[in-house]
Amino acid sequence: MISSTDILHGNILIVDDQASDVLLLEQMLRGAGYARVTSTRDPQAVCALHRDNHYDLILLDLQMPGMDGFEVMEGLKAIEPDGYIPVLVITAQPSHKQRALQAGAKDFVSKPYEWAEVLMRVHNLLEVRLLYKQIEHHNEVLESLALHDQLTGLANRRLLTDRMSMAMAHARRNESAMAVVYLDLDGFKQLNDRLGHGAGDILLKLVASRLVKTVRQEDTVARLGGDEFVLVLWHLAEPGYAATVARKVIEALSQPFDIEGNTVSITTSAGVGIYPIHGEDADTLTKSADLALYEAKRAGKNLYRISERMNG
Repeated sequence: MISSTDILHGNILIVDDQASDVLLLEQMLRGAGYARVTSTRDPQAVCALHRDNHYDLILLDLQMPGMDGFEVMEGLKAIEPDGYIPVLVITAQPSHKQRALQAGAKDFVSKPYEWAEVLMRVHNLLEVRLLYKQIEHHNEVLESLALHDQLTGLANRRLLTDRMSMAMAHARRNESAMAVVYLDLDGFKQLNDRLGHGAGDILLKLVASRLVKTVRQEDTVARLGGDEFVLVLWHLAEPGYAATVARKVIEALSQPFDIEGNTVSITTSAGVGIYPIHGEDADTLTKSADLALYEAKRAGKNLYRISERMNG
């Protein structure tokens, strides 16, 4: 819910070429308790100011020399990704009201001002704008939860599929290579049973952090669930780079972890599948890496293996 305090801390910009009108509106709003009120008499500065400050409400005079309020609104539309322009139009011309609303303004007030009307419209528009932002943020959180593992914050299976498809498309276009590294923590179930699930969760978070630090920024680290992780290596300058990453990961995760005062050591097995050698689609490539992981575990664990499965 939007509180009265939230509304009084809304970010407001007043745009009017008349100094007396700017002063009157500033005094009116500050007197009503609004804490974040700024102004400009230069209509050409409005878009840059809004881009930097993300105003919750812009009180915009329509009649200004050099650039009128309609032109300002067109500029604001161009920088708002969702097309919502938080504008309360100020006009002394009743004939301009309908045109202003059609241009994207959310409401209007007339000159000369009626204080009660101005304050009511400012309050209402700020409440709507802040509620809109709250819903937008809530939707972003839901979208993030849908794409990320809730325990570690890493990409989940859905986001992994998207990132892998993008990496393969990029490699296909550039006639280059990319790779999938499938990881499994050796003996994690036994360790989890011995330490408890709380400590096991802490270990998984620490593992996730080390994996992210081991790869490049453009690469993807995902958790599929349990102790299974996948790396998508975006672009390989040469196929041997994937083996280098697998070695670095095994070494990084073999360093002891400090968990609730206990020193915990683990080993990791890895399987590597390289596009297009071991698969030209996501399913085939992932299966190749998974089979290579199985071979690594069978060979004694804490090892990596590169897939022997040849595409075609």
